[in-house]
Amino acid sequence: MEARPTAQGRAAAGRVALLAVLLLPVCCREPPERLRYTIPEELGRGSLVGPLARDLGLSAADLPARKLRIVSSDEKQYFALGEDKTNLRVNERIDREGICGAVSSCVLSLEAVVENPFNIFHVSITIQDINDNAPQFDREIFAIEMIESTPPGVRFPLGSGRDPDIGTNSLQNYQLTPNPLFSLVVRESPDGTKQPELVLEKNLDREKQRNHNLILTAVDGGDPVRSGTAQIKINVTDANDNPPVFAKEVYKVQLLENLPEGSLAFQVEATDSDEGTNAEITYSFSDISNRALQLFSLDSRTGDVKIKGSLDYEEGKHHEATVEAKDGGGLSAHAKVHIDILDVNDNAPTLSVLPILNPIPEDSVPSTVVAVINVRDRDSGDNGAVSCNIDGDLPFRLEPSSENTYKLIIASALDREKVSVYNITITARDRGRPALSSSTALVLQVSDVNDNAPVFEEAAYSAYVAENNAAGAPVLRVLARDADAGANGRVSYWLAGGSADAAAYVSVEARSGALYAQRSFDYEQCREFAVVVRAQDGGEPARSSTATVRVFVLDRNDNAPRVLWPAPEAGDRELGAPPALEPFEVVPRSAEAGYLVAKVVAVDADAGRNAWLSYELVQAAEPALFRVGLHSGEVRTARAVSERDAAKQRLVAVVKDHGQPALSATATLHVVLAESLQEALPELSERAAGAESAAELQFYLRLYYFVIIVQAIQA
Repeated sequence: MEARPTAQGRAAAGRVALLAVLLLPVCCREPPERLRYTIPEELGRGSLVGPLARDLGLSAADLPARKLRIVSSDEKQYFALGEDKTNLRVNERIDREGICGAVSSCVLSLEAVVENPFNIFHVSITIQDINDNAPQFDREIFAIEMIESTPPGVRFPLGSGRDPDIGTNSLQNYQLTPNPLFSLVVRESPDGTKQPELVLEKNLDREKQRNHNLILTAVDGGDPVRSGTAQIKINVTDANDNPPVFAKEVYKVQLLENLPEGSLAFQVEATDSDEGTNAEITYSFSDISNRALQLFSLDSRTGDVKIKGSLDYEEGKHHEATVEAKDGGGLSAHAKVHIDILDVNDNAPTLSVLPILNPIPEDSVPSTVVAVINVRDRDSGDNGAVSCNIDGDLPFRLEPSSENTYKLIIASALDREKVSVYNITITARDRGRPALSSSTALVLQVSDVNDNAPVFEEAAYSAYVAENNAAGAPVLRVLARDADAGANGRVSYWLAGGSADAAAYVSVEARSGALYAQRSFDYEQCREFAVVVRAQDGGEPARSSTATVRVFVLDRNDNAPRVLWPAPEAGDRELGAPPALEPFEVVPRSAEAGYLVAKVVAVDADAGRNAWLSYELVQAAEPALFRVGLHSGEVRTARAVSERDAAKQRLVAVVKDHGQPALSATATLHVVLAESLQEALPELSERAAGAESAAELQFYLRLYYFVIIVQAIQA
């Protein structure tokens, strides 16, 4: 029977909890390597465990930067940080008996993690037992058959009570309702278990009383005391001389936890020297826990004990039972059975990962902690000894922090521009045979820092722009790439120097890097210039680089040839030019073919083909008398001069460039055919008198006066 806890018991538990809080460790300036707290079980959710931040030496001002967190390998998260992130509080119901069973020291462990700088502190919480369980018997009624001839002093083992609490809260003693025929003796076994035995004090008389009913009470030592009861029903029978005798008083059995259901675990055997029905023995469990009763079955005839449930070393390492052998006459014997479950490697390790730094700045130094890994294997010995490793050649490594905790740290420099995401597989493997393992994946992002300057596609650019372009016409687009991301990789452009007045010629668009002409270019004024373009990212601090752009102005055929000699005629002179005597050449009549008369001299301000000049005679009084060199401009006689040729010859030559379209100019040359100027005067006088136009008359008069002046100078 089960006794329920009273309100006084709950109040006592609350007092124990308050006492535990008052006795928590006092914070010191240097936090200890391991913090230890003690709390009673069954505290309510949100109950204070301890001032964790204070005990770690963290002030309220430090908490935002230090990022205090906890990590535990337990399947249930029994503890959590409060909303203020300073105090450790209960997060789940804590049942000491469910967590630790009969183990006297029940300790839960977790790690406290802080950053800036990174550190791990190990925290142990001891769970104190409270008297929250009453003793219980495996059965409500113990039936005993006694022969009336049984002598006083004979003992009859009774089923033990069970109390999952420990220490003084566990089962302490048994009590029996007063009866003159029976008494109670409590025998303590080597493992500390208290075994009640019923002792016959006086001779029985079946004719007076065939049945006796007693109450057995099991009590614990808690405050308040809890108890449980069972009935003892004794049936007095006729004489049966010999009780059964077991082959062993104690059976010690070891079983592997992976034995399948239905397997024979062991066999108990008892013999009886009587005959007939008094020698027929039946077996049964007289004292066995509910858990063991779910795992083992006993054949009442053969004594075979078989497995009927799943043995699990991690759930129960040891089981005890008492087997009763009873003959047909009602006599019985008892044997103890100790069953040890042997561990096999049937549990793979489990992993829990607490990311500390994700994403990871790419400039993080080696040895920076990025995650904490907690491993757990429910097996024992080598089967529960776990090692961790990461797969692949990665710039990370695992470093043990405690028995079950590893730190994932940076082993070598990171470069986001090469690898921006790491998929890390963490494998935990035990040392069992065969070894079991499990893996978990951790995805780590690498965040960008501004560690790359923009890089131009070319260190130097060349642009070719034809002159006479429109203002605002595109010249060239430069492009710089920055391997960084976000603002660190966002590039802007501006001019950072170059040739004198280069900024007056071009501008650059900040976002695109496109260069535009600020004005129309003139090849004849500026044939080339250079500008320096700077590309700068948006990082902090910013990084930049430069490239040189050389702009070459291409010539267009926008200048016609200009004749330097002979001087242009009055109508061809530039506006405001002073008047000049039109040139003439005197060619002796004795001149032969090829005689150099004059040379037309012309220039073109353009370049290349646009400045290549050719000469052609387009007008002459005697076309066959003169010719002009195509490329030299030299005017020569094409044949010998004859008497029939007019004394005065007017030649018009055209000078043409090779542009598209071609531009041209003309040169007029006056030639006088005479051996000397004196010889030419009569001809010139006649020509002047017969001049058909004012221009022709003016020419002859000027030439006539020129000759007279020359003669006067010579005289």
